[in-house]
Amino acid sequence: MDLSIIGSGYVGLVTGACFADVGHNVICVDNDLRKVEALQAGKVPIFEPGLEEVIHRNVSAHRLSFTGSVQEAVNNSQIVFIAVPTPQQPNGDVDLSFIEKVAREIAGVLTDYRVIVDKSTVPVKTGEKVAESIKRYNRHGAKFDVVSNPEFLREGCAIADLMHPDRIVIGAQSEHAIDLMKKVYEPFMAPILVTDINSAELIKHAANSFLALKISYINAVSAICEASGANVEKVADGIGMDRRIGRNFLNAGIGYGGSCFPKDIAAFITISEQLGVPFNLLKEVQQINGAQKERFLKTIRETLWVLREKKIAVWGLTFKPDTDDIRSSVAIDLVADMLREGAQVTAYDPKGMEKAREVKAIAGVKFASSAIEATEGAEALIIATEWTEFANVDLSVIKEKMTTPIIFDGRNMFNPETMGQLGFRYHSIGRSSVTPR
Repeated sequence: MDLSIIGSGYVGLVTGACFADVGHNVICVDNDLRKVEALQAGKVPIFEPGLEEVIHRNVSAHRLSFTGSVQEAVNNSQIVFIAVPTPQQPNGDVDLSFIEKVAREIAGVLTDYRVIVDKSTVPVKTGEKVAESIKRYNRHGAKFDVVSNPEFLREGCAIADLMHPDRIVIGAQSEHAIDLMKKVYEPFMAPILVTDINSAELIKHAANSFLALKISYINAVSAICEASGANVEKVADGIGMDRRIGRNFLNAGIGYGGSCFPKDIAAFITISEQLGVPFNLLKEVQQINGAQKERFLKTIRETLWVLREKKIAVWGLTFKPDTDDIRSSVAIDLVADMLREGAQVTAYDPKGMEKAREVKAIAGVKFASSAIEATEGAEALIIATEWTEFANVDLSVIKEKMTTPIIFDGRNMFNPETMGQLGFRYHSIGRSSVTPR
């Protein structure tokens, strides 16, 4: 099929590349002409495992192309996907100005029937507004249908998620639009749930909020484990063995971050309040997530006493491994907090340092070229992101490099007993701290 995707950010680029990889002809659009030129030259602006290879393969096969022209995309596509940003506003509401702008642009060049698909994460009833905008500015009176088709991609494994999805959600009123959307997804061999547009829009916010709830739940349990001497990993294993619950998203840590969970939860809280049905449970999820970072910082302060002029190494700046995304990263927040207290922070991240250099809140941080280099002369090491690379570092070398072998593991990467045997003072989440033996 002939498809176009307006918005070549994370969701749009990954979706377009994978659609092309299963045989569709895809045009990716972006209003940033420098990004378009870079993509045309084979330069991929984000890191996602496997994405660069998929893009190059399909550009070479002439199934994937890039342009700055909405008109070109609409004229040459049966289905037009909207995948533009929907950032959070200060009051927790969602900024839909990019969606509205694209809807108007599509309407201005629409001359015959198209299916317009909202791929961005949007509040319920946005589809109705998109349809109203297109109808209002549709100069040629062309027919169209609006569809909601939320994405469920996890950064770091987005290609696998898109190529082998748990489900595909299609929210639409038109049988013709539903049939065309089923044809798009036919190569993916996944269950398809057809709903009304409002339900499809709610599914995305409800799903992300539930996953964040699981993370905050186990983080709340981790505080009880520390107070009682229990092991949160064993508790999570016991909970997760119940098939009604499952083990996924029950890993205790220093809290969730990223471009989705914080924004989507805030949006869902605002949406529910606007509908007159306050979702107070999600406010508690937010509170627990923020408290988890503060509890971790409290442990660091109590152990080191004073942070001013302390040399502290930080492993990890991205909000999760296998991505270069530092948006709403708890790791960045931790570094900023320690810098404000006068600590001398040296950080290392396999993929996130280039973007981290642009963050004003951590302008005083030093960047190391390797995990080992970051620990040179450090009085403490903080593990903030669970990159596999960190698990493979020779800890005996780290111990020799550090002035005092103290580790604060915010992602529970290592075994406490082993760390004690190696001579580290080791603090983790929801497990008993250990001292050198």
